Amino acid sequence: MSAPYDLSITRLIDAPPAAVWRAWTEDTGAWFCPAPWKAEFLDQDLVAGGRSTIVMRGPNGEENRLEGVYLEVVPERRIVSTDAFTAGWMPAGPFMVRIDDFVPEGDGTRYTATARHWTQEARDSHAAMGFEAGWNAATDQLEAIAKRLA
Repeated sequence: MSAPYDLSITRLIDAPPAAVWRAWTEDTGAWFCPAPWKAEFLDQDLVAGGRSTIVMRGPNGEENRLEGVYLEVVPERRIVSTDAFTAGWMPAGPFMVRIDDFVPEGDGTRYTATARHWTQEARDSHAAMGFEAGWNAATDQLEAIAKRLA
């Protein structure tokens, strides 16, 4: 299902869902944002209602802290998270819901990452930030890790 304010990428990764899942969940900081940026996951409680705290650091000292919760976690199939809440279901200024799907396809995985926004303005802002290039570069990194794990 596509919503009107979605941005999405999809890729057939030449690795089984178990390897893509492991790359996503066990080495998240190594692929989550395009190099030379780095991501540090301070909290990654991969259960519905679990906390997520990420600090993304740029090459010139930039720092972006993201907090949220996981809404749905189905091992080797789907991860849904949002920044609309922080730990304890505290409302926050929402930007998006992130949906990561891992679907078996042949010997590989059809990986789809979707950013679902509340408004057209938020969607357009995310697109202007470089969504397509950035999320594709991060997925290249995810794919490289998954292939090593396969």
